[in-house]
Amino acid sequence: MTQDDSKHDSPSQDPQEELRRRLTAARTGGGTARIEKQHAAGKLTARERIDLFLDGGSFVELDALVAHRCTDFGMQGNRIPGDGVVCGYGTVDGRLVYVFAQDFTVFGGSLSETNARKICKVMDLAMENGAPVVGLNDSGGARIQEGVASLGGYADIFLRNTLASGVVPQISAIMGPCAGGAVYSPAITDFVFMVENTSYMFITGPDVIRTVTHEKVTKEELGGARTHMTKSGVTHFTAPNDAACLMQVKKLLSFLPSNNLEDPPLGTSDDDPAREEELLDDLVPKDPETPYDMHRLIEAVVDDGDFLEVQPDFARNIVVGFARLAGQSVGLVANQPAYLAGVLDIDASLKGARFVRFCDAFNIPLVTFEDVPGFLPGVQQEFGGIIKHGAKLLYAYAEATVPKITVITRKSYGGAYCVMASKHLRTDANFAYPTAEIAVMGPEGAVNILYRRELAEAGDEEAQARMRAEKVAEYREKFSNPYIAAERGFVDAIIQPRQTRLHLVRALRQLGSKRQKLPPKKHGNLPL
Repeated sequence: MTQDDSKHDSPSQDPQEELRRRLTAARTGGGTARIEKQHAAGKLTARERIDLFLDGGSFVELDALVAHRCTDFGMQGNRIPGDGVVCGYGTVDGRLVYVFAQDFTVFGGSLSETNARKICKVMDLAMENGAPVVGLNDSGGARIQEGVASLGGYADIFLRNTLASGVVPQISAIMGPCAGGAVYSPAITDFVFMVENTSYMFITGPDVIRTVTHEKVTKEELGGARTHMTKSGVTHFTAPNDAACLMQVKKLLSFLPSNNLEDPPLGTSDDDPAREEELLDDLVPKDPETPYDMHRLIEAVVDDGDFLEVQPDFARNIVVGFARLAGQSVGLVANQPAYLAGVLDIDASLKGARFVRFCDAFNIPLVTFEDVPGFLPGVQQEFGGIIKHGAKLLYAYAEATVPKITVITRKSYGGAYCVMASKHLRTDANFAYPTAEIAVMGPEGAVNILYRRELAEAGDEEAQARMRAEKVAEYREKFSNPYIAAERGFVDAIIQPRQTRLHLVRALRQLGSKRQKLPPKKHGNLPL
């Protein structure tokens, strides 16, 4: 059967032959011509993607013979087994994973009522059996011929996305078009991958936008991988092709537990847990205004320098991602002094908050490297709601019950000190480098306020500069050095930078059996 000659013939007299015929039709999808067209567009087919993603020979297909029920608009005689989506389960590195892959060669991968039921079945099984669910999206949207039935199918999927949230990891790989209502399912899932140049996501396409707002934009500009990585923050990872995308998904899964009742899988490494890294002693510049790259610190500390960064090109003033310490999977959150001085703004707060909440939902310890001068000032930030968005990051850290460890490498000023996993938010271990500055604000700003009158009366500019320098040094000594916080117990220890890895590993081992609960409630009211 092909999409053009797929009449639902009466069963053959030979049952075995009939089964082979139907399974062959399911495996060939929309037929050779459409498969070739898929390849010409730089895309793999649904089954090729699944074969590449899962361990060899592990895929077990479900509902391979399901067909649509639509009898209108000439659909009665156009039925293809599988109905445009391949569903089932298999293993990735020996661990159970459920998967569905939309088949663009069959009705453009459009969602029908029966197509949606196949996806819902896979999602239900994933929750019942405690395994991740991975969706490979490549669809033209709802099947128009089925009207509200196809829309209902989307809603059924959205409900399951919501119920599964925080129960099993949900990953969406956008490997073709994903438009209209279809985008809401990936938006609810934990991580979104996109393939450069062949995938796109948007609510309304360029034609509609041109008609309604008279704005001219291409599909790639509106909803391509680069757009969603750098501007909207909708996607978490991008890849140059289908194969690279699927390899990225597999790597991400290696850091994650199968469900919320399990711990993340342990990795193996010969990296000495007590390894000291001398370069860290000189990484943080003596001049507090000089930037440095937080990636260098992270890669020097984690096992084998292996760090899987999430959303690397969105809100670059904060860095989030996964790594291992002595084999244990951890979620890393770090201010980035090399970009906007590591300041917190709206995008950084949202990026950090969502990552922290994911790690907390799936028992992944949190390690925070802090060098933050505060929240970004400005009318645009205030009008944009930095108050409520910054509060999301605060809320996420305060709510998290997983092991939490913070290392203050340099600046920790104002409200940002509180937000970035301070001791007051039930963080378990708080360390600081000798270079740390912990205060309400930076010394220069504080001196300008505290000694405004004295500076004005000091005489000429040279005298004022001399007095300002003296007061800044005095402020640093009395208020902003890390020993003040250590004396109050807000910092557990002042550590040598070269021993960062050792202290993190010790703290993680000590917190291995941590048990902490939230007050009984249905759920909190996150400041959305």
